[in-house]
Amino acid sequence: MPADQQRTDTDTDTVKVDLGGREVAVPKGGLYDRYRMRPDLDAIARDPRVSGVDFFRPLPKTKVDSPVGPTLTPNFYYALSSARLTMLAPADAIRARLPGELSPLEVVPGLGLVSVMFFRYDVCDIDFYTEAAVGIAVRPARHGRLGFLDLVTGLKNEDLHSYVLSLPVSSEIAQVRGHDGYGFPKWVTGLDVEIDHSQTTARVANDSGGLDMALQAPTPRQTAQASGERVTSLTSYTTINGGWHSTLNQTNVLNAGTTRSTKGVSLQLGEGRMSDDLRSLRPKRTIQFDVMTEGQAALHMPVPTSVPYRNK
Repeated sequence: MPADQQRTDTDTDTVKVDLGGREVAVPKGGLYDRYRMRPDLDAIARDPRVSGVDFFRPLPKTKVDSPVGPTLTPNFYYALSSARLTMLAPADAIRARLPGELSPLEVVPGLGLVSVMFFRYDVCDIDFYTEAAVGIAVRPARHGRLGFLDLVTGLKNEDLHSYVLSLPVSSEIAQVRGHDGYGFPKWVTGLDVEIDHSQTTARVANDSGGLDMALQAPTPRQTAQASGERVTSLTSYTTINGGWHSTLNQTNVLNAGTTRSTKGVSLQLGEGRMSDDLRSLRPKRTIQFDVMTEGQAALHMPVPTSVPYRNK
């Protein structure tokens, strides 16, 4: 089936689309169904959930070939919220989970940074979905030695480099694009994320519908910022067809807050892939809790990158 051909599933409000030979369902009349990654920014700006689209206007969409077929990049996220727990973990446990080409970002010798993240994408080019992640902060792949600025920006989440161990999502299109197109360890599961100015909650289901991981916490005090005033970047490393790639995600932070206190923060581990991955890292304690109640993002398609081998 050609990439732009679709057929309607009359039993549900979805249509079927082809992504690199895989047929997936997307919401009928949703952003992907209507625009196929080529959005009408003026129309999207009229959505009451979207505070504005000025961040996206200077970003050109480029057509590229990818494992999921021809597509446009970057993928735009017009209204999102997120939560992130940053923890200290032993560097030896981290190295045991990292490919030999990557090295942990150590705050002091023997201690690295790992994180648990939850995302809610209310308006984006591939429609609403939620996501969670267990990730490891790594040194930039092309830096031979750790620099002080790498550590500072990593702790501030301004310019972070990461390797992701688990990345469950709630929608089929997000799973196929993320796994086949980006090389991320994505699977579909029940995943609820609710973030507002008072409370942050998330629950990830395991394969049997039980608890994999859950978060409940008061939302840190939020600070509003003008669009474009604070744009952070996350570079993630993955392998696609045996070759290393880097994926850039740029986030336009609009309302966010941080706390070093863990009062009221409850992270519950159950039985599942996320909890198993976090346990394997042997986290010692949470050192920072970041919540963004309002933000936007541009996720670029991965590009080949040179990653030198390092002995673990």
